[in-house]
Formats: sequence, C-alpha cells, structure tokens
Amino acid sequence: MVIISINDLGWRFAEPPPPPPRSNHTVSTTSTPAVAKAAAPPPRSVLRDTAFLRLWAGTTASGLATWALPFVLGLAVLHRDLGAAGLGLVLAARTAGFLLAVAVGGVLADRHARRTVVLWSALAAAIAAPLLAAGLGRSLVLMTAAAALAGAGQGACRPAFQALTAEVVAPELRQQANAAMTMAVRGSTLAGPALTALVAAFADIWTMLLGIGLLWLVAALVPGRGAAAEPGAGREPAAEPGAAAQAGSSVEPKPAAQAGEFVETQSRSGSRSGAGAVPRAARPGFRAEFLDGIREARRHPWFLAGLAALAAVIALGYSATSVALPLISRDRYGTEWVLAAAMTAYTVGALGGALVIARWRPRSQGWAAFAGLAAYGVAPLSLMLPVHPVVVVAAYAVAGIGIELFNVPWFTATQREVAPDKLARVSSLDFLVSYGLAPVGLALIAPAIDLFGVTAVLAACAAACFLVPAAAALVPTARHFARAAGTGTGTAAGAGAGATKG
Repeated sequence: MVIISINDLGWRFAEPPPPPPRSNHTVSTTSTPAVAKAAAPPPRSVLRDTAFLRLWAGTTASGLATWALPFVLGLAVLHRDLGAAGLGLVLAARTAGFLLAVAVGGVLADRHARRTVVLWSALAAAIAAPLLAAGLGRSLVLMTAAAALAGAGQGACRPAFQALTAEVVAPELRQQANAAMTMAVRGSTLAGPALTALVAAFADIWTMLLGIGLLWLVAALVPGRGAAAEPGAGREPAAEPGAAAQAGSSVEPKPAAQAGEFVETQSRSGSRSGAGAVPRAARPGFRAEFLDGIREARRHPWFLAGLAALAAVIALGYSATSVALPLISRDRYGTEWVLAAAMTAYTVGALGGALVIARWRPRSQGWAAFAGLAAYGVAPLSLMLPVHPVVVVAAYAVAGIGIELFNVPWFTATQREVAPDKLARVSSLDFLVSYGLAPVGLALIAPAIDLFGVTAVLAACAAACFLVPAAAALVPTARHFARAAGTGTGTAAGAGAGATKG
C-alpha cells in the first residue's frame, strides 16, 4: 500500500532588482518607469523538475531492491543454497527489522535532515547485501542478521522519503509526484519477475545479491537535498481576508501558528530553528517524540479514520485474497492461469489508477479516496461467487485502480496537512499499520478458512472492505482530507492546469 510533506518551500521568485543609481552626469529629467519582471510560472509537469527526478530515481531504486530480495532468496531455495525454513527465518528477520526501524526512522527524520536519514538508512541496506551473499550456503546466522539490517535500512528510509518529497516538490505538483512514485513501484512489480529471470540466466545468486546492494547505493547517493523551509511550510498558505470569498471558498484564514504547533525553518544542513524549535539540550527523549507524533496524528480525524479503513482492508481484504486466490485458482478453475492473470490485472489497474489520479482533482477528495479503497471489496466478492474467471480478473483490475485512487490523495493530504516537524513520525504510523498488520492477517486468515470455510471468510472480508471505508467517510474532515472544509484540493486544484474536476 501501502508504496512516498512538509517543509514545502513552494516556488521562490526573486523580486525585481532595484533600479541602478543615477549617474551624476545624467542630464535628462524624464524618468523611465520601472517595469517589474514577471515571475515565471512553476513547471506544469513534475517530470521537468530535476530535483524530483533525482528523488524519484532514488525511491525507484529502493523499491526495486526491496522487491527483488525475497525473489532472489526464493531462487536460492531452488538452487538449494538455502532451505525453506531458512528462507522463512531470513524474511521474518527482515520484516522485524523493518517494523522496529520505521518508528525510529520517523523520529530521526524529524530530528535531523531528511536527506541525511535517507543516506545512512540506504547505506545500511546496501551493506547488508554483501553480508547476505557472504552467508549464503555458509552461515544462516549471518544471513538472518544481514536481513534484519536490510529491513532496518528499508524501514528507516520510508518515512524520510515521504517527508523529503514535500521538501523537494511544490504543493501544486505533489499529487503528480506521488502518482509518479507509485507508478514506479507498480511498474517494478509488473516487470520485475521477467527482469530478474533474465538476469538469473546470466548471473548467479551471489552476483544478484550484490546487484541489490548497488540499487541501495543508488537510493543513498542520487537524491538531492530538500530546500530550506519557510516558517509554516508544509501547510497551504492561509487565505487573505476576503480572498476566500472572492474565490468562492469557505476556507477561513488561519493564524501562522496554532497552539501546540511548530513553526520552523530548516536550513540546507538540516538544522531546525524558529519559533517552536526545541534546543538540542532540551530535546525530549525518543519515546516522548514518538508520542508527540501520535498526538499530531490525533489532531486530524480524517487521518485516523483513513488509517482504520486501511487497516481493515489490509488485514482482512488483502490477506483473505492472498490466501484464497491460489486455492480457488487451483480448486475451482483447475489452473494457475487465474492466479497469474488476476495479480497482473491488479498491478495494471493500479498503474491506470495512478495515471488517472495524477490529473484528477475531485471536489470531495476524501470521499472519492474512500470509495476507491472500498472498491477492493470486489476482489473477495468475486472469489466467493461461481463466476467466469474473466470476472475475477476484472475484479482485481478494479481493486488495483481503487487502491491508487486512495493511496495518492492520502499521501498528498498527509504531506499538506500534517505539521512539518512531525510529518515523518506520522508517516511512520502509516507504514507501521500497513506493513505490521499484513503478516498478522495472513497468519489468521488460513485458520479462519479451515474453521469457517472459504466462502464465509470471504463474505466477511468483502463486507468489511465495503463498510469500514464507508463509515470512515462519515468522520468529520474526511470529505476533503483536511481540517478546514474546502482545503482538500488546496493550491493544487487551483494551479493544476488541465486537471479534471470531479
């Protein structure tokens, strides 16, 4: 899901230079009117932004490395360099390292420069790759420790990448940027198996593990620094008195800082200063800072509602379909074709959904996103009914479209609404729920199917996928993914030339 806010500096334009001083020898008394130089508009496509392309390359490399590791280790099992039990232990260690580090990474990315956290976390994952290769076929203990280190590097860089996106990309382009990020992830999932199989024809497992390390080096070294932040960056600018009325908006002007919020600046070196900044000597401990991130999340009812809906869809819908689809493909249809086609359709649908939401700006952004999330329910629904296999494939395509209609606005709203100095910690909560509940759901769904039967379990999971997002949409502020009505589309709606209004 869960697949990339604040210190937004927007686009800075230099003021016109002052007129040159008059020469003492000037005779003419006719003054020449000064002509203000018009500021150039920001680029209409995020793909023209070099800073974003560097960030996109880094996140794409990290996504490829993250996806490739379990696939390459699976090939090691086929080559008998690693046993099945050893594979399970190594992957479990990677997941544990991720879950432990994602919370730590969120705190560190709010304490220090986000670019620095990305650098060191990706370097840790890069170091883990040759350690995995060294332990392959020799030491399961070394491989387990290396996998935990790789997971920790992956987990620590996730919230930092999310926060760095807002430092690099202007507010009106963030939805495009998040869509481009998710398209890179889905494209890797679609083309990854074929590319890995092609590489495996010419390289051994040891070499492919080193290649994963090189991908992590790209993730560490290619992204650039985020720009310095203005006070109050990361929020949409407050409307001037009367401006909202002229634009037909119901947004009320907000003060520069509300109680309990930070107003800060961030230098290029990552040091934070300004009103509300905490001196290093007075900085609270890790636990206090993490709890402060939870309090920030609680200030946004739409975020808590979305997190609950996402948890239900992942723990029930995603887990149920992951376990039931292979069984139904084999037992009902007698072929693995349905399994492969459905998973491919899901990825293709997600790519299509990302393309749509890159340009579409629905008026009720939150409601549209929750409708997309609820669309995942058609996947378990199609599996519980005796339908033609094409219907199952089409249902998975719809689920893929819907999940990105939720993901991209969700990430964009988080980057826009959450306080700049707490964005990474709030993002880490998202990843903790997304990645933490998936293995729990997978572990519980199989016994539930044995106990109640696959049809009953799929029916309950489909109902949860439909009803929980619908209930979340009723929460105050959920309609626009914003604390104030009408700010859900923010400046993106106004500046997104060519965007389709829903």
